[in-house]
Amino acid sequence: MTIVVGVLVGAVAVRFLRIVGRSMFRASSLQRRNYRGHTLPTAGGVLIVLAVLVVEAGRAVLGAIGIGDDPGLTVARSEVLFAAFGFGFLGFIDDLLGSGSDRGFRGHARALAQGRLTTGFVKLLGGAAVAVVLVASPGFATGRRLVVDALLIALAANLGNLLDLAPGRAIKGALVVYMPLAVTLGTDPVGVAVAPVMGAALGLLPDDLRERLMLGDTGAMVIGAVLGLGVVLGTTSTTRAVVLVALIVLNIAAELVSFSRVIDRVAPLRAFDRLGQRRERSGPAA
Repeated sequence: MTIVVGVLVGAVAVRFLRIVGRSMFRASSLQRRNYRGHTLPTAGGVLIVLAVLVVEAGRAVLGAIGIGDDPGLTVARSEVLFAAFGFGFLGFIDDLLGSGSDRGFRGHARALAQGRLTTGFVKLLGGAAVAVVLVASPGFATGRRLVVDALLIALAANLGNLLDLAPGRAIKGALVVYMPLAVTLGTDPVGVAVAPVMGAALGLLPDDLRERLMLGDTGAMVIGAVLGLGVVLGTTSTTRAVVLVALIVLNIAAELVSFSRVIDRVAPLRAFDRLGQRRERSGPAA
């Protein structure tokens, strides 16, 4: 029940912020063309970051007056909050300043070899740094554990970004992954900390699906990173190793094949991917 409440609170918080912040997404600097050539706001995932902040502030206020948890942050909640802001900031830089001309790790590495530092490379390097800080913050047993767990978080964030190529795809994928993770984590502090983030993502799903805004790297990286952090903080070493191998395979596969083409060729994946999407739309959304 605690986890369900956390998800609902996150969803309500992001819907409230979406309503009061509607004018913010009319800014010309945020307007981008999506994969179908429609112009709509990007970086909608910033609402997830703000929603997590609002939820944690609310928890602190309620705790201070004797309702719910103590006002102080747990380690898990501090980690989730830092992950949301760290990866959200890196994603927002790419959403706002990225040209999109250099794609994938090879594209960013090639640009760097030519003397050009892309926002995508900043995002990759910065994401690795944020992941290391997250893993090191509560203390770590060995250097190997630090590297392995940081790599898991960084690759999870990158995979979230790689999936965000069609309306609702990244959020749907994240929710599918979250369901078994939520069962595994249960109501321990990690599960409680992750729930509002996934609730906020769920709250943005209708806008993402109906092409009223794009989640952007800002949101996709946050969702992926927080799920990766949940695995790192709340599962066994065997589970983390299996997840890391899966993430490595998927990230490498993304450099070699198009996820969109694979999804279109597999009927169940295609049906799930298109579930809830609009067939047609006209005019800009805000």
